[in-house]
Amino acid sequence: MQLNAYLMFNGQCEEAFKFYEKCLGGKIEAMFPHAGTPAEQSVPADWRDKIMHARLTAGDSVIMGSDAPPQYQQKAQGFSVNIAVNDPHEAERVFKALGENGTVKMPIQETFWALRFGMLIDRYGTPWMVNCEKPYKP
Repeated sequence: MQLNAYLMFNGQCEEAFKFYEKCLGGKIEAMFPHAGTPAEQSVPADWRDKIMHARLTAGDSVIMGSDAPPQYQQKAQGFSVNIAVNDPHEAERVFKALGENGTVKMPIQETFWALRFGMLIDRYGTPWMVNCEKPYKP
């Protein structure tokens, strides 16, 4: 079993996934607009070039997403996408990259469980946690 985040955007999915590809050092594996698919007729004409499905891999992780048709769009709330990294410098790099033109909720810093931990909402409204945990000592 694999669990993946599926992010919904308000017409910015393609832009967001290109941003995430750069920030996370990932690779966009799929990017399908509504146009040319059976879903084409279920969205407004000006929405057909928006993304019906996108898939990005970063290491062994996958993030998927789409542009939600206007009647289904909701603000992201009640969750964060967690990025677990092993190197504190990489944690800081990813946090800074994702935070560009976003809102920092908790600056990246050392905590009792992590060498680095920070929380932010990126420019597209996606909430993120960047977590570089300390080794567990029972």
